[in-house]
Amino acid sequence: MLVKRSNYRLDIMVFLIVLVFIALISRLGYLQVAQGKYYEQLADGNRIRLIPIMSPRGIFYDRNGMQLVSNRPGFAVSLLPIAGPLPDAVIDKLSEILAISPEEIRAKLNVHTGNFEPIRIKTDVGPDIVTKIEERRSELPGIVIEIQPVRNYVNNELAAHIFGYVSEINDVELEKRKADGYKSGDIVGKFGLEKVYDKTLRGVDGGGQVEVDVSGRPVQVLGKKEPVPGNNMILTIDYRLQKAAETAIDDQLVYLQTKTEFVNAKAAAAVVMNPKTGEILAMVSRPAFNPNLFSRGISTKDWNALNDNPNHPMDNKAISGEYPPGSTFKIVTGTAALELGKVTPEEKILDTGKHWIIPKGNSEGEALGWINFKEALSKSDNVYFYEMGNRLGIDNLEKYARMFGFGELTGINLPGEADGLVANKKYKQRAFKEDWYLSETFDAAIGQGFQLATPLQMAQLISEVASGGHRFKPYVVSKIVSQNGDVVKTFMPEETGSVQISDQTLSLIQESLRSVASEGTAAQIFGDFPIPLAGKTGTAENPHGKDHSWFVAYAPFDDPRIAVVVIVEQGGFGSSSAVPIARKIMEAAFNINQTPVEASKIYKPKMAL
Repeated sequence: MLVKRSNYRLDIMVFLIVLVFIALISRLGYLQVAQGKYYEQLADGNRIRLIPIMSPRGIFYDRNGMQLVSNRPGFAVSLLPIAGPLPDAVIDKLSEILAISPEEIRAKLNVHTGNFEPIRIKTDVGPDIVTKIEERRSELPGIVIEIQPVRNYVNNELAAHIFGYVSEINDVELEKRKADGYKSGDIVGKFGLEKVYDKTLRGVDGGGQVEVDVSGRPVQVLGKKEPVPGNNMILTIDYRLQKAAETAIDDQLVYLQTKTEFVNAKAAAAVVMNPKTGEILAMVSRPAFNPNLFSRGISTKDWNALNDNPNHPMDNKAISGEYPPGSTFKIVTGTAALELGKVTPEEKILDTGKHWIIPKGNSEGEALGWINFKEALSKSDNVYFYEMGNRLGIDNLEKYARMFGFGELTGINLPGEADGLVANKKYKQRAFKEDWYLSETFDAAIGQGFQLATPLQMAQLISEVASGGHRFKPYVVSKIVSQNGDVVKTFMPEETGSVQISDQTLSLIQESLRSVASEGTAAQIFGDFPIPLAGKTGTAENPHGKDHSWFVAYAPFDDPRIAVVVIVEQGGFGSSSAVPIARKIMEAAFNINQTPVEASKIYKPKMAL
């Protein structure tokens, strides 16, 4: 009886043991056969890392092929993801080497998506940092040095507001662009052309498969896919003119601040354009910034210096600055008065120094006596144009201002453009709940009061006069070209409107503007200029300080190839502050008083290469 019971227990034990072995073998078979591929991939993930290789961004060239924005090799400190959180001791050591706070490092680690891609801690570090990390590699598990292209703005501040800058993508941008393939750590355009054409410029990243050990240290490279550089851009900008315009403005601002009463003349803008095509040949905004600061990761000190500057160096004043146009607006008022028959070219109006209805007068009480249209425009007489405003009324002034393109965007392919403001009754009623007064029409007629315009809109105005009434869309990119030289896209002149005025009126406006430079308010600077040109000075009242200084011009008079607009904030009279800058730009454009090096490339009216 006892033997049978013992055998029965043994049989049960054997059965259970066999059952366990069957279960283990079945599970092993399932893992090896059915799930083998899956676990092989997990194992590879533990020892193989895919390190992306950033593609170089496309290069910017000026219209003559001069390289303006390029890329240079740089080092980035990154972390290859390892099992578990990064120890505090490692974070503290890395913080000390990189001179950044441990909190900043942890913030970058916290936004990591959990994949095996490296987490970029700091970009564009110097050789000294690389040396320190290599020396302490055993203490820094998972920390690697990546070689990556760093955006290089060859001439620092030159044309910074056109190019813009690049920096690491932030959380908000990443959330919006994930669907387009953007990922944490990407370098993206933040401003200017870099932002507008980011997808075209960024190219396609490559990558390398790297075997690592248990500490995340690279052991060997298993494979590599080369990155594809982004497309290049040929701009309409002429480097010589751009440099000449920036130098002229910088020199004039220093002179005004140190040698005159205009000590607060610290901001200015200029636009140089081909009036027959809309090509921007130069665009300047002052003060400026160095976009290289952002490429390498701008410091808090540098950012605060830019952000706290009351003259806003990050603003492109050429397209976003809105100013009263001052007497340059008399071109519009005069055109409207002639076209609507409110005055004839021969009629003379008595200027006694003040208008007879509302006692508004000329600067410093000047009285010019009996004057006709040409004399009034060339000498910028306020009383005459007050009377033109009186005869026209604000509605007609608004109509012709809009005909010239004021109050709307020009459509330039740069971000941040402002549309200005055309003085009108509806605006005042909407903004202030008040009726319109005649004195405000007087102000509007000479470009004061509610009238606001950007320097680019003023460039469009003077270009319309120069081109016979045609309005072209301003643009700064001529061609987009692939790395193998194929043209991806070509930008051509685009006429967006025209000023419907008679040839007689246009001719009188042009001749009057010619007189401005030969015998009028700009004659002191341009009276001896060897190239015939036409222009208009302007002085815009500024409630926050000294008056703003304007000058608009085009040349040659009989075959316009270049239009120039200059504004100097708090620079006083246009004839004394803005006109000298325009003269230097015109000299560069027409090879006058240039050194042999400067004169090697004179601007010619042709499409960009």
